[in-house]
Amino acid sequence: MKLTLIALALVAATAATSCTRKPAANSATPANVNRLVLIKTPGPLPDRGYKAQITLSDPPAKLRTGQKETITVKVKNASDVFWWARGGETNDRADNKFYIAIGDRWLDKDGKLLTEMDGRLGISKDLRPGEEVELPLLITAPKEPGDYILEADLVQEQVAWFSDKGSPTARAKVTVVR
Repeated sequence: MKLTLIALALVAATAATSCTRKPAANSATPANVNRLVLIKTPGPLPDRGYKAQITLSDPPAKLRTGQKETITVKVKNASDVFWWARGGETNDRADNKFYIAIGDRWLDKDGKLLTEMDGRLGISKDLRPGEEVELPLLITAPKEPGDYILEADLVQEQVAWFSDKGSPTARAKVTVVR
């Protein structure tokens, strides 16, 4: 009896979900449709989806204290998972949860974290595995002169930094002067 109720609940949930989404043109079976629906729903990436190649294009070697500068960051989806820029096919959350963004942090010359967040910018388009995009990221130099490390990383908002899941970051040494 209990198994029958669970099976009926699953069938009802599948039918309700299938009615709210268009099946993919290349899907041949209802099982494929259900799988696509789950993938298109905003949510955390699977662990294997947190793989990126991040490159800083011509990062500044020197900045003035507090100087704002726009740098170009190249981001490549190095995973086998489709990245929805919004974390799903549609995401109308007001809190940006699940959106994928590039962000930077400042570390001291020994690699100790100084700022958890500086600039932040959502990726501008959905990225299939192997695709890449260049993004303009506004950064702000630390307020004290010294030698620093600028680190760029991807984040799935309110879920995890890609580096926390094992993906490499991009780093550049920056001297900050008055």
